[in-house]
Amino acid sequence: MRIERSELAVPASNPRMIDKGLASDADVVFLDLEDAVAPSQKAQARANAIAAFRDQDWRGKPRAYRINALDSPFCYRDLVEVVEAAGDRVELVIVPKVNRPEDVHVVATLLGQIEQHVGISRPIGIEVQIETAEGLIDCERIANANSRVEAIIFGPGDFAASVGMPVAEIGVPDEWDAVYGGHRWQYVMSKMLVAGRAAGIRVVDGPFANFRDDDGFRRSCRIARALGYDGKWCIHPAQIAIANDVFSPSAAELAWARKVIDAYATATAQGQGAVAIDGKMIDAASIRLAERTVEIAARFESAQTQ
Repeated sequence: MRIERSELAVPASNPRMIDKGLASDADVVFLDLEDAVAPSQKAQARANAIAAFRDQDWRGKPRAYRINALDSPFCYRDLVEVVEAAGDRVELVIVPKVNRPEDVHVVATLLGQIEQHVGISRPIGIEVQIETAEGLIDCERIANANSRVEAIIFGPGDFAASVGMPVAEIGVPDEWDAVYGGHRWQYVMSKMLVAGRAAGIRVVDGPFANFRDDDGFRRSCRIARALGYDGKWCIHPAQIAIANDVFSPSAAELAWARKVIDAYATATAQGQGAVAIDGKMIDAASIRLAERTVEIAARFESAQTQ
């Protein structure tokens, strides 16, 4: 499974930002053809994306880009022109505003046809964005719609618009959160998390618009991680280090996990089903949590040495 603690959005219409993004420490950098690009610049953005896939050093990052939504006049060209020209250098396609499993099938079928035509042997992966009420209702089937689906991503801005939720800045708490008295996205994010985990795919939180608010962004990351998310979108390179830190097991977490694994192994060897460590009861569920922490840390360490 790919590491996706930080997923940096880069406007494909801006070559300078592409260079800066690829030089960053983000786990995933995607070239955006959708919201970050004006309609008059869509064609040039595709050309820039093709050049970046062909010619630039991605430093081991998956080569990814976001197409326009299926209900736009740009979507089919985003797929056909970029994938045909870039070939097997494209690894991930991010699909915005996915409302139903059929949306995934459309993209997957078209990708399969292009792969056959160009001669791409490795299936290109898909990440789906849930950004509407309709998409949330069907997110379980969307997550399982096709074997190409690798991740499900929350899009808070368009989702707020879809359900009529007042929001001042995308992903940023405001006066309405105080009125509500809690985390307004908890149900949405929890439902998506369960859908993703049941499908065995990554789950990524959406953007936090105020890139100058480091403390606010860190808190947003911590909330997502508390819910079980794998990572978070970044709209500015300044957010990358925070996301990478929050979504990586800390030294204390890793030490505790290893302690649990060792103690439980000793206990089971002695015929015990549970054991107390530092006043905390450890059982089979605890060992599964500890093993997951160690496995995640090992994947991060492996990626850093590649």
